[in-house]
Amino acid sequence: MKKDTINSKTRLMAYTGVLAALTTIFTAYIFHIPVGVNGGYVHFGDTVIYLAAALLPAPYAMLVGAIGGGLADLLTAPMWTIATVIIKMLIVLPFTSRKPSLLNKRNMFAPIISFFISATGYYIAEMLLFGTKTAILSAFAGSFVQSGGSALFFYIAAVAFDGVGVKKTIFEY
Repeated sequence: MKKDTINSKTRLMAYTGVLAALTTIFTAYIFHIPVGVNGGYVHFGDTVIYLAAALLPAPYAMLVGAIGGGLADLLTAPMWTIATVIIKMLIVLPFTSRKPSLLNKRNMFAPIISFFISATGYYIAEMLLFGTKTAILSAFAGSFVQSGGSALFFYIAAVAFDGVGVKKTIFEY
């Protein structure tokens, strides 16, 4: 294996670990506001997942979501862990990391698509846990507030990071 390939994979794994840790911290502890009857809470861990999806290749970004979100739920609301691991892996799919900037045309719309993935996933999970009638209201209302905040902070962070050339510096575009 070429040295450049090894360095590249090592770097990607390191970024994955750091972003997963940041996802856990921002989900479980920093600006963590409980809302709703389902034990849900508003957090900005999804912002970090969105940034990972715009920075890293999809498999690594999926690991950021699964590990970071999964650990946060193990620490704060263990009954949601399995659903969260699956959902957080899926919310990275609308994004692309193949462009030289974080905020490109596809990534402008990706948080909106991710909202529907997240809301639908948590609706199914809540339906299994609490029953159909309760689930529809709490899943979409909670997801709207949480995903909306995460999307807003993603846009702000992406503009700031693009302004200072983070992606170019880290990935040598």
